[in-house]
Amino acid sequence: MVSFPFSLYDAFSDHAFGGSQAAIVSDATWIDGDTRQKIACELGFPATCFVTDYNSSSIEVRFHSTKKEYPMCGHGTICLMTRMIETGVLKWDESEQIEVQLRVGSATSVVEIYKREDDRALIMLDIKQPKFGSEIPNTQILATLLGINKDNYDNSLPIERASSDFNHLVVPISDLDAIQYITPDYSGLKRFCLENSIDTVATFCCETIHSDYDIHVRDFCPAVGVAESAAAGTTNAALTSYLVHHNLYSDVIDEQILIQAEQGIEINRPSSVRSVVTLKDNTINRLQVGGVATKILDGSFYLQSNGHQ
Repeated sequence: MVSFPFSLYDAFSDHAFGGSQAAIVSDATWIDGDTRQKIACELGFPATCFVTDYNSSSIEVRFHSTKKEYPMCGHGTICLMTRMIETGVLKWDESEQIEVQLRVGSATSVVEIYKREDDRALIMLDIKQPKFGSEIPNTQILATLLGINKDNYDNSLPIERASSDFNHLVVPISDLDAIQYITPDYSGLKRFCLENSIDTVATFCCETIHSDYDIHVRDFCPAVGVAESAAAGTTNAALTSYLVHHNLYSDVIDEQILIQAEQGIEINRPSSVRSVVTLKDNTINRLQVGGVATKILDGSFYLQSNGHQ
């Protein structure tokens, strides 16, 4: 038997038991794809991150949910980079900022890491801008599956698809009461998503519980293995793009827009997700999403020496 260490972190949370969980397997070079998926299912977290190669400026990783391999994972990246700093792979070297290349398959993204005043790492990941599409599924059926009625939609805004690494259905909700009332039929919603090529149903409203946030988010992802996500970087990047697309933001400072989202409150895993848009000629030039991660535990799992369970 061969022992492989792993660590568990909560992403987008300053405290334990908030945010979205991701396990980090720091030495996964020799673990094949089928075994990675079995490990992710065995651990059972929203994401498991398998580090396959790294140096001081570049990290190669594969992301898995309990159902499938992800092309990108925002909350997994937050946990991964925090782990790499804590183990000394990434070093501050008397600087307040680190830039890393994140490699997932053939794709490469920039990750910027900032040292906060409390010495914790704020991780900001570059996300591909989504493309918006007006072809949407039956919204009456969707409302029924969410346990609301069509009057609970914010009918001043469109329901739209936002497609990038994931296919999000962006669903604006009228107010905080309506979004907190959502009680999905998860099995029906999963079928609905699979039939309509949707990875997540991203509901949001512009009324928030805490005054220092811009939007309140609930993201439903049964088609990819998570009933409701406590914190989702890729979803919040899509929502931020939607807000910019429809001019639903207040301040632009030095051609940047900052959107702070609260999420996970309804499932008792409160989260704080930070999205930053850099504009050029009034269009999105760069899209970043990030936050901090909190370490929860260390452990080990065991495989046969030939790499098979």
